[in-house]
Amino acid sequence: MSIAIRHHHYRSETQELSLWFGPEFRRYKYFGVPPEVYEGLIAAPSMGRYFSQHIRGRYECRLADPSELRNRRWQAIRSAS
Repeated sequence: MSIAIRHHHYRSETQELSLWFGPEFRRYKYFGVPPEVYEGLIAAPSMGRYFSQHIRGRYECRLADPSELRNRRWQAIRSAS
């Protein structure tokens, strides 16, 4: 997995891609991302480079509002890794 991209999740039914970045695990949601773009991301030798070339600036994006429960989950994941 990329150093910049710490985790990813894709919902094919809504074409919503969630990416968690950096040590802070900031989550961004990208909307309207076709399945082939997501498949390219997870197959890429460098997720960061693929993200920069094929996703950044091409799809609507929002910083996800982290809930308290999600923060606790990610703290647990971070301390386990």
